[in-house]
Amino acid sequence: MQGFMNSKEMINKAQDSLKEQFEIIEDIRDYNQEKVLEAFFDNKVAPEHFYTVSGYGHDDLGREVLDKVYAQVFRAEKALVRIHFASGTHTLACALFGNLKHGDKLLSVAGAPYDTMQEVIGTMGDEETKRSSLIGNGVLYDEVDLINNNEIDLQGIENKVDASTTMVLIQRSKGYSTRKSLTIETIEKICKIVKSKNPDCICFVDNCYGEFVDKKEPLEVGADLIGGSLIKNPGGGIVEAGGYIAGKAIYVDRAANRLTAPGIGCEGGAMFNQHRLIFQGLFMAPSVVCDAVKGAVLASKIFDEIGYDSYPKYDEKRTDIIQNITFGKPELLEQFCRTIQSLSPINAYVTPIPEYIPGYEDKVIMAGGTFIEGSTIELSADGPMREPYVAYMQGGLTYSHVKIALRKFLDKIIF
Repeated sequence: MQGFMNSKEMINKAQDSLKEQFEIIEDIRDYNQEKVLEAFFDNKVAPEHFYTVSGYGHDDLGREVLDKVYAQVFRAEKALVRIHFASGTHTLACALFGNLKHGDKLLSVAGAPYDTMQEVIGTMGDEETKRSSLIGNGVLYDEVDLINNNEIDLQGIENKVDASTTMVLIQRSKGYSTRKSLTIETIEKICKIVKSKNPDCICFVDNCYGEFVDKKEPLEVGADLIGGSLIKNPGGGIVEAGGYIAGKAIYVDRAANRLTAPGIGCEGGAMFNQHRLIFQGLFMAPSVVCDAVKGAVLASKIFDEIGYDSYPKYDEKRTDIIQNITFGKPELLEQFCRTIQSLSPINAYVTPIPEYIPGYEDKVIMAGGTFIEGSTIELSADGPMREPYVAYMQGGLTYSHVKIALRKFLDKIIF
């Protein structure tokens, strides 16, 4: 095929052609590594911050320093870093419910959000789910549709934001859609438009999958609040659970009141001896994210070579770790995910099958032989069983693992 003798030669040739892109990605890694290291220095992280307290979790010095380190790294007034967040969706839900009350208005500016977030908002789900949603609690909701289901409609955002808009939801990553993920530059444009129409409107960015992919984070370009999962980028592949919220102190405190209770806020919650892992995961995160992004770029180049429609293209600017591959047929999507599963370090013998999962309307097939359940900074692939049958590949704790998986995939499918 195309003059290649075998899959290894094809991988090596593709890799050689990506040196310029890899240098850019590694420069971003070095910048972010230094930023994280400075936050550790400035906040005097020490072994005593790895110890924990029990019960109510009062006077937990490690937890307090962890919040300060995250706040500095993400350029926030305050941060809330907790293992008590059950998932990224739970983290984002606390930020939304904490800052929105009956009669307030939420506007999603990047079309419909991720499937699980639609149930939080109340546009999807059964009657009991909707009763507990934002809409069920009296929050008003609207969306700015995408242009051709792909591009952000900046004019549409300007038209819809007004004095009644309390918060805009900016989902950085594409989720289970084929739209472009939002670059930091696009997030900055959105925030400027929103603030020009309503300076009091909260710009909230779902930062999942985007941490450390660029040199800047959303709070540096006008966002007021961000949130994400610790079993994605910032956990470095070793954090076992949790999430973070960062931004202006008043909005973080409101989210904390939702996570715990009014009057407790950030001041309670035993961390169950997880401090060291969370500190160490953050320290490792820039390098782990770098390898995941390099793996995605290599995958994009390979899929381009063998004729699959894949996005982003290998030479495009990256804003998250996700690589989507459009297969067009359900059996090809299933075959790809099963191949990835068979090349995972954990449960390689398991065969993924499409199944209904809480929070999703369609059946979803998931390949994730990960050390931590659901960890999407580890190499995984998944996709909803609906047209156009797109696989969303993400993660890779090491670039080498992604490269091996791609080579084995080529051996099975092509060679």
